[in-house]
Amino acid sequence: MAGDGWPNAAEQEAKLDLQHLKDHHPLMANSIDKFSDADAATDRNVWQAMKRGWSERCPNCGTGRMYGKYLKVNDVCSDCGTELFHQRADDAPPYFVMTITAHVVVGGILILERLYSPPTWVQLAIWLPVLVILSLWLLPRVKGTLIGYQWALRMHGFGDPSVDEPEQWPPSPPETNSR
Repeated sequence: MAGDGWPNAAEQEAKLDLQHLKDHHPLMANSIDKFSDADAATDRNVWQAMKRGWSERCPNCGTGRMYGKYLKVNDVCSDCGTELFHQRADDAPPYFVMTITAHVVVGGILILERLYSPPTWVQLAIWLPVLVILSLWLLPRVKGTLIGYQWALRMHGFGDPSVDEPEQWPPSPPETNSR
């Protein structure tokens, strides 16, 4: 009977699953202990998290630094302790950056060619540095925005650890065949 003080079978199974995760995935134990029903009920502001990511700050608190180096994401936020190692930005940020820079540079080349028709070396002297500088400036911001988006939508371990697949951190090296 529900509500009689005794846990039903689903609640007992969920508790056993969480205990299994704690026992076999020690890095997730901290996340499991921090996770609560109140956290699951609260919505995370997607736009705010993306803006914080754009500014290379923690999507949760907005004050901690997201990166330890140029594109190396800190494992946890130094200010609020939010785990950031769950992020899976992978190849998406470079694709977005290439799309943005291509539109800017190609548009600029076409406009400059149409208005002034400069020699090729002038076009190269202008647009190659613009391409490199714009790409290097955009890449950490686009990656941070994507990490903020993942955090806000509770993707890849940023949400309920009992629902997400357990992750091993650091990842184990790939197995090799020894034939």
